[in-house]
Amino acid sequence: MPKKRSGGGLSPTQQAAKFLGVSVLAGAVLAGIALPAVGALGLAAKGSVEGFDALPANLKTPPLSQRTAILDAEGGTIATVYSRDRTVVDLKDISPYMQKAIVAIEDSRFYQHGAIDLKGVLRALNKNARSGEVSEGASTLTQQYVKNVFVEEAGDDPTKVAQATQQTIGRKIQELKLAIQVEEELGKKKILENYLNITFFGQQAYGVEAAAQRYFSKSAKDLNVQEAALLAGIVQSPSRYDPVNDEAEATKRRNTVLTRMAQVGDISQAEADKAKEAPLGLKVSRPKNGCITATNDASFFCDYVREVFLSDKVFGKTRQDRARIWNQGGLTIRTTLDPQAQESVQQSLKDHVDKSDSVAAASTLVEPGTGKIVAMGQSKPYGYGKNETEYNYSVDAAYGGSNFGFPTGSTFKPFLAAAALEQNVPPTKEYSSPYDMDYPSPIQTCDKPWINDSSYRVENENESEVGPYRLKEAMAKSVNTYFVQMLADIGLCPVSEMADKLDVHQGNGDKLPQNPSALALGSVGMSPLTMASAYATFASRGMHCTPVAIESITQKIGNKQTSLEVPKSTCSRAMTEKTADSVNTLLRGVVDSGTGREAGLSDRDNAGKTGTTDERKNAWFVGYTPNMSGAVWVGSATQKVEMKNITIGGVYHPLVFGGAVPGPIWKDAMTGALSGKESPSFNVIDIPDGEKDRDKGRDEDAGDPPGQDDGNNGDNGGNGDDGFIGGLVDGGTGNGGGDNGGGGFPGNLFRGAGNGPGGRD
Repeated sequence: MPKKRSGGGLSPTQQAAKFLGVSVLAGAVLAGIALPAVGALGLAAKGSVEGFDALPANLKTPPLSQRTAILDAEGGTIATVYSRDRTVVDLKDISPYMQKAIVAIEDSRFYQHGAIDLKGVLRALNKNARSGEVSEGASTLTQQYVKNVFVEEAGDDPTKVAQATQQTIGRKIQELKLAIQVEEELGKKKILENYLNITFFGQQAYGVEAAAQRYFSKSAKDLNVQEAALLAGIVQSPSRYDPVNDEAEATKRRNTVLTRMAQVGDISQAEADKAKEAPLGLKVSRPKNGCITATNDASFFCDYVREVFLSDKVFGKTRQDRARIWNQGGLTIRTTLDPQAQESVQQSLKDHVDKSDSVAAASTLVEPGTGKIVAMGQSKPYGYGKNETEYNYSVDAAYGGSNFGFPTGSTFKPFLAAAALEQNVPPTKEYSSPYDMDYPSPIQTCDKPWINDSSYRVENENESEVGPYRLKEAMAKSVNTYFVQMLADIGLCPVSEMADKLDVHQGNGDKLPQNPSALALGSVGMSPLTMASAYATFASRGMHCTPVAIESITQKIGNKQTSLEVPKSTCSRAMTEKTADSVNTLLRGVVDSGTGREAGLSDRDNAGKTGTTDERKNAWFVGYTPNMSGAVWVGSATQKVEMKNITIGGVYHPLVFGGAVPGPIWKDAMTGALSGKESPSFNVIDIPDGEKDRDKGRDEDAGDPPGQDDGNNGDNGGNGDDGFIGGLVDGGTGNGGGDNGGGGFPGNLFRGAGNGPGGRD
């Protein structure tokens, strides 16, 4: 608030400013505005006085936007992001040379006058009148500060910026009256500090600290006289006097500032002459802004953190409110990213998939029991060039991912098994599991029954797969008819409810449709983050924790630092410990001796499931240990590449399977991520295989060479798990390339559709 004065009178500064303001309204020129005639303004002196008095005199200073630092879980910097590169510093942390230089060149009588410089105005009026044009201005440092406040408030909105910088009588008068307020409230030193922190120095640098770092790679407090003179000279025209692009012009301007500093007595003439002889001494630090600069290839995780901030209502009621805080910056965001795990994930992806390959790979690791995302990466780098992408294949569309996610195939079947176990279906439950069958109809949903009104049929991978089977063997072989019979037995609703408890949803955020192909055979698209988080529930013995990426946030506004509330993981019981232990036992068999053998970790307890979907457009491995869960997806982002006779990471694959490409990626990523960490064990339950104990998951996904154990003829013909659509209904057998050969989508989707070569895990 302005200081009170006895009798309510105006201070000499206010009286002079009011007089000058009235004069301007009557037709004068102030601070570089040409003098219009009084008649042109159409204002009488009395009206001018009233108009000046009616102007608002309360400058609402927005907090200065600053850089935001995104850190990993250990405090290391992942990336620095900002709308404006600025670090606010106290006046004591700014070189005295810098303080003197900016005053000398911009407003040498700063400490002698008030909000306006009457002597300067009269000098400018006289010179402009004689020249017939605006050749000299008279804005004080305080008035320039007020103008910069308007520009800062406008942000990046070009319309608002234009309004803030328009050269009109009304704008100048408003700046004048607000300058009076600022002088009364802040005082000279604070005005100078604010000015040096708010003004633009070119090269994306706002404020003197950012400018010192940009041009000289040093702090503002360490600037010498010639460096300070250079920065002070830039302010008048950052583009014209840019020392990076025009060294000669910048040198000339620097020397002008040094001359002025000598004239006003800040330095001696000898000091000025010596400084003029010195080279510019630039040591330019290029701007490093945005997630594209992230360390450890964590650009996609960095971008995910940004999207979480803009999406979560804990940071503001509307996206506009949240964007305002984000753009304001000054945030220090500590995340859950484990640098060791992140490095391991990215190295594994690079080792197995080239960025120029026709398919991509993505992987996310999550900590069971906490929901913390510890790693997130993909084979195609973050960027806008060839073999680069802005899409984050690990997350939902709302957070920068693909529109619908990627079909998961048989990696969905553990969710169905968990739902059945929760419905008291024993793990020894046998189903007849014929080679092929009509879809049972009706199947109860949570609402009206699902009706097989198109005579859909489902079949196994080959004719040798005929039950009865129990759950353990059916899971190892991914026997389609077994799981469809199980689904018909318990109904679609329990599986839908289990998916909700595990937060298993489509990539576009929608709930899963209640139909057999979605809830038994994994036909809908999901993200690796969704799958890793869901499987983490098995690892934590039935407790599901929603994924989180942010540990804490502090925000610096000016010189004040505060803590912000951050979203927390919500943990809830999704299934009993017994159910989770049973699923863990089932999936241990997959990596011990089944389709996931190539993914198995030899030095610690682990479990998982492979998946290879329709026409081999997607291959998955989702697995976990008791203390880490991870999902790996390999496929075409456009869902147009069939992974047959394909080279990935320099290795030729006649047919791609979940165990043969995603599996090794998962294994290497987890090995590095878990190195040096505890090795806890699962609580194993004895689940008998049953009488049928053949094949033991021996199929092409487990490593059989192509052409052996043919999917249509051999005893070892696997179930064709993820070519699920291929052999889903009548239309012929799926001609696979080995044990797991199955029909591809949509070749055998409907009765009589024909043979579609597909894959299974």
